[in-house]
This record gives sequence, structure tokens and C-alpha cells, in this order.
Amino acid sequence: MLIGFAVPVSGAWATPANQVLIAQRAEELGYHSLWTLQRLVNPADTADHTYRNVSDPLITLAYLAGYTSRVRLGVAIVNVPFTSPPLLAKQAATLDHVTGGRLDLGLGLGWMPAEFAATGVPMERRGARAEEFVAALRSLWADEVSEFHGEFYDIPPVLFDPKPLQSPEPPILMGGSSEPALRRAGRLAAGWVSSSRADLAGIGRSIEIVRESAEKAGRDPAALRFVCRGAVRVRPAGAPGRRPLTGSHEEIRSDFGVLAEQGVTELFVDVNFDPELTGPDADPWDSMYLAREALDAFAPPRL
Repeated sequence: MLIGFAVPVSGAWATPANQVLIAQRAEELGYHSLWTLQRLVNPADTADHTYRNVSDPLITLAYLAGYTSRVRLGVAIVNVPFTSPPLLAKQAATLDHVTGGRLDLGLGLGWMPAEFAATGVPMERRGARAEEFVAALRSLWADEVSEFHGEFYDIPPVLFDPKPLQSPEPPILMGGSSEPALRRAGRLAAGWVSSSRADLAGIGRSIEIVRESAEKAGRDPAALRFVCRGAVRVRPAGAPGRRPLTGSHEEIRSDFGVLAEQGVTELFVDVNFDPELTGPDADPWDSMYLAREALDAFAPPRL
């Protein structure tokens, strides 16, 4: 199982300088990948401080591309209802060149009503919209003359350049936890990426659904990637009823093997969902200290 790490993306510690420090140290330690996430807006009346100070994920990856050379750079995820196929096709193809072919593109449906309202997009029929989006995206990337006509997107015959650097395209990883979303990932994507709220004790069943869908669509399930966003919370050892990826460094490390046994092929450690590091009362210096401890503790073994 490959191991990645999420750069600071939420809270007061999520600064460009800290992102570079984490990215360069992760590459030095041999991590496979670095990850960002998308959050456009938050409701003004929410008491949930999970998503504070979140910058644009693709611009962040472009910035980090200039400070790294080997580690893959992924976004988990871009919500397709909030953009258009030509715009994201251009951004992702450009970013693929900027990164030297290191981009992993996660796509999702979105779930926060405030974001749909703010962008003027209905929440209904998100799955059907995503299907069309991926088809239009691939036409723009692959066809000499691109054209797409659907319910949600209508693209006249156009020329699109530059094409992505990776061939045939940057890997598309689809998110979602419902059975239709899992089956969509199996039919359409290079793999599936789990959310921070996924039931890690039962993630193997989600992976099975993706595999079954891929096989039914005539695709090779063994070729798919299964990426787990590991919402890690480092706490004292020995807590009763310990949740997966919560506990001491050693206890969390032991959970890695359990996830691999369930079919996870890649896991990225993400401390952005720990309120002790990203909450409104967290000190950015303390957050960086704890994150760097985790970065060292969970580094993949040297081959």
C-alpha cells in the first residue's frame, strides 16, 4: 500500500510557507503523494470549523509543483457541479504540464447546500451531471475536434490545447460513498477515493462494489486504484473503543495493515480533520510541530 500525506489546507496553519515545508519534507521521506481538498464557501451560521481558511486546491498544487520534483500531486476532490468541463479540462491539462505529469485528479459531486446555492447549481441529478462531465472532459482531452451534446453540457465543435502530458489523461479518481457513486467510479474512473467520513471498518465493502461495477463494465478491477483519505488523530495510547486511525503513532500504524487487507491500495495521512491542529483555538506553531511528528512517524519504509 502506497502512503501519501495531505498538506495543510484548513485552519490557521494552512499557509503557503507551511505547505512547502510539509511537501518538501514528505518528498524527502519518500512519500508517494501529496493531497489537497476543495471548499468554496461555508455557511455563515455553522458551528463546524472543519473547513476554515481553505485555499484553491489546484493553485496550491501548481505552487507546490515548483518546490517538488518526484512526489505525485493529487486533489481529493474537485466538485464537478461548481465548474465546467472546458474550464477544468484547461486547468487540469495545464497543471499536468506544470507538475511534469504528476497530477491525480479527484472528482466528486459536492454535498454542502450552501455551495450549491452560492454557485447557482441545483443539487438534484448530481450523478447524471457527473457522468456527462467526465465524458465531456475526456472528449476535450482526447479528440482532435471536441464536441459534446448532453442534458447538462453542450459543447460545439472546438479545438482544445494543450492536451494533458500524461497519456491518455491524468488519472481520474471519483469520490462518493453511496452505492450509485461507487458503481460510477467502477465504470468510469481509474479508481475511487474515500471521504474523511468514510466508515473505515467497512471500507472493504465499498471497494468490492467498485470492483464489481468495473468487472460488469468489462474493465479490469485489478487495474483500479483505491485511495483512502486517512483522517488521522494522534492521541494517547490505550483508549477504550479506539476508532481506526485514532490513537498513538504505533496504534495508527497498525491500522494501515488492516486497511491494506481490505483492498486499499493507497492511503494518505490527513491531519486537517483533527480539531487540535485545525480548530479555531489551535496554535499554528503547535499544529506544525504535531504534523511534522506525524509526517516522520508514518513515513513509508525505505526500499
